[in-house]
Amino acid sequence: MDRLQAMQTLVRVVELGSFSAAARETGSTQSAVSKQVAALEKALGAQLLARSTRALKLTEAGERYVEQARRLVAEIAEAESELRAGEHRLQGTLRVAASVTFGRRQLMPLVRSFLAAHPGVQIDLRLNDGFIDLIEQGIDIAVRIGEQPDSSFVARRIGTTHRAVMACRGYFEQRGIAPPRQPADLARHDCIVYSELRTGPIWTFEAGSQAAAPPGSEVSVRVGGTLRTNSGEAVREALLSGMGLAYSPTWLFDVELASGEVEVVMPQWLGRSLPIQLVSPPQRRLSGKVKAFGDHLAAGLAPA
Repeated sequence: MDRLQAMQTLVRVVELGSFSAAARETGSTQSAVSKQVAALEKALGAQLLARSTRALKLTEAGERYVEQARRLVAEIAEAESELRAGEHRLQGTLRVAASVTFGRRQLMPLVRSFLAAHPGVQIDLRLNDGFIDLIEQGIDIAVRIGEQPDSSFVARRIGTTHRAVMACRGYFEQRGIAPPRQPADLARHDCIVYSELRTGPIWTFEAGSQAAAPPGSEVSVRVGGTLRTNSGEAVREALLSGMGLAYSPTWLFDVELASGEVEVVMPQWLGRSLPIQLVSPPQRRLSGKVKAFGDHLAAGLAPA
């Protein structure tokens, strides 16, 4: 039995939740995967998985073993990658996750420049606006906007997303309505709701120095409109086509804001800022590729 390969198989069985899923990923058979894990259990003299017709569950011994095995497998893979490349050249596949819109508009230029600087690396970029399980998907590093509730992951803040209410040029004139002056006015406007925002239709603002409220005070308002979507790209297209107001990251419309095609509404009321964070499973934190890619993103996203 190849002990390392058996450990790798066990880790993926646990992360994917089944022998069949691990078999599909490796191009093997469910029987072969099951036999590998059974052989490992026999060699260790301990049961690692409690098997049933419905699910797999780690035993107490299995939980302790898999935690160490995960770390060891990741460190060995990284060490072998660097050794094969020589002279500290990065090599191998880096699995990266991000939201669709941020990935397309902010991440892709940095992915291109990173790959140009590190020709031995391949990036597997997974873009999804919904939640994805980093462990199950085998993700090395994810770019996430907002606070991270799971403290078991390693998070590194690399930037800040600033949000504002925006409208396309001429929107209010075409509709014959007055622009909102304060958050409460938004209840009378057609607002495009991004459903992946944790607060949903609740938009929160902080009073700036020019607002008719004590500076720094917060106001939240429930908005509504004819369009609700889980896609940042759909929010962008809807705003540009004059369908309503959007409460979005300013980077989503950086070109249009610079040209005047899009304008910030209620500039005296500041949208709540969110951190841009790099999140990695604990066992990936020592990876040279993860660190190098994180440093590259941090430098690329730093304010000019």
